[in-house]
Amino acid sequence: MIIDITEVQAINSFSRLESLKEVFETIWMLFPILILIFGITIGVLVIVWLEREISAGIQQRVGPEYAGPLGILQALADGTKLLFKENLIPSRGDTHLFSIGPSIAVISILISYSVIPFGSRLVLADLSIGVFLWIAISSIAPIGLLMSGYGSNNKYSFLGGLRAAAQSISYEIPLALCVLAISLLSNSSSTVDIVEAQSKYGFWGWNLWRQPIGFIVFIISSLAECERLPFDLPEAEEELVAGYQTEYSGIKFGLFYVASYLNLLISSLFVTVLYLGGWNFSIPYIYISEFFEINKVDGVFGTTLDIFITLVKTFLFLFITITTRWTLPRLRMDQLLNLGWKFLLPISLGNLLLTTSFQLLSL
Repeated sequence: MIIDITEVQAINSFSRLESLKEVFETIWMLFPILILIFGITIGVLVIVWLEREISAGIQQRVGPEYAGPLGILQALADGTKLLFKENLIPSRGDTHLFSIGPSIAVISILISYSVIPFGSRLVLADLSIGVFLWIAISSIAPIGLLMSGYGSNNKYSFLGGLRAAAQSISYEIPLALCVLAISLLSNSSSTVDIVEAQSKYGFWGWNLWRQPIGFIVFIISSLAECERLPFDLPEAEEELVAGYQTEYSGIKFGLFYVASYLNLLISSLFVTVLYLGGWNFSIPYIYISEFFEINKVDGVFGTTLDIFITLVKTFLFLFITITTRWTLPRLRMDQLLNLGWKFLLPISLGNLLLTTSFQLLSL
């Protein structure tokens, strides 16, 4: 049997091309994920800098100013410092739970970013159950905090973990009921569909005006889920040293720090998506269509505009959240649970019933 060398070379070159094609397709699939992670990282660094600057302004002191221009690289410097610190593990603690707890808290929040739309075609996963996927996945984070508190073999850490679990359970139900009301109004649970349902009348089409009670309940529940003041009982310094973070150091302590800001950012993004019209411009395009159809712009400019509008709305809400930290005192544990179970839960249930009745009557 005579083997043609040219045929063998052609087969080899074809197989190499197929392998390169598979590698290229894999890289292209990972590219949007890497872009999203890079954007989230920049967003967290900006939020940390903003919080320090706003806090310094409220307290009439000088904020970060040495690391980079206007101190904007201070968060990066702090993260680098934590990377080189010793990673201590309690001698009598549960090593596995202690080590895996911070990772669960961060990963569960990161996955939730996949359903956030930054534009009409700028979403990693446009799922039909997008908003409820966020609620389901975000409920995993408190399990990581509870594991961290239990694995630390420290009474303060364990109490902090228990508080985090109790707080999350208390405020997730009103949060889910508010999201359900929005889904009923939009006839969809997809984040993209919810934003597009608010696009017809611009500023007046936002769910903020159709769901004012749900908006207030959602904000309060989001602050509680993020463990921000006045709901930071799981890590109350005066009572629990640092709560579930007490025994942590180095990069694991940094993961908790990152998780809190990731949670704050995604909550603000969901406020923008569910209530503030997402990427839509505030001016109704039906009034200015003959001049400039701002809500229908395509291409690079339209994509950039979508991202810019989404981020502006998000950071405006973040400013309110950061200011609240220095405005309200911390609640007691009984006050926190009473607010969740005795006030927000009945109000959110009533809001859902009103929304359902309105939708049935409008059929």
